[in-house]
Amino acid sequence: MNLLIFSAIGGTGRELLEQALAKGHQFIAFARNPAKIDDVHHGNLQVVWGDVLDSATVEHVVAGKEVVVSAIGAGAKPSTLREDGTRNIVRAMEKTGVRRLICQSSLGVGDNRANLPFFTRYIIISVFLRHAFADHERQEAIIKQSMLDWIIVRPPHLK
Repeated sequence: MNLLIFSAIGGTGRELLEQALAKGHQFIAFARNPAKIDDVHHGNLQVVWGDVLDSATVEHVVAGKEVVVSAIGAGAKPSTLREDGTRNIVRAMEKTGVRRLICQSSLGVGDNRANLPFFTRYIIISVFLRHAFADHERQEAIIKQSMLDWIIVRPPHLK
């Protein structure tokens, strides 16, 4: 497959990159700081420097891909990076005819928040992660309103 991943330098992105290359997929890693994956050398890997907030660059790199994966992370501080970056990705995909999107969100976002333990739901998320979860909620809304074939993955704590 011809894959593109946004944020290939984080833990999840890096793991996806390594698994895809091990299976022989063509892989484009889109990253703000490609130096963080300089240690990965593979004939099927192309590293593209860019900012997910730059819509022209996003559109250029999305064109012709079979699957786009978003593992955009922004930490716990107030941010709209996930929302704004996802908006650019979705628009680029719709414009260029790329249909398949896989997006990493988080356990506890959306309709599964009620499944979390009391302490996590009302203390951890409400106090410490409220900004990140609000950004994830907006990110997911953009995806759900799109015309794409999408999957949202909501993993628990990743290590």
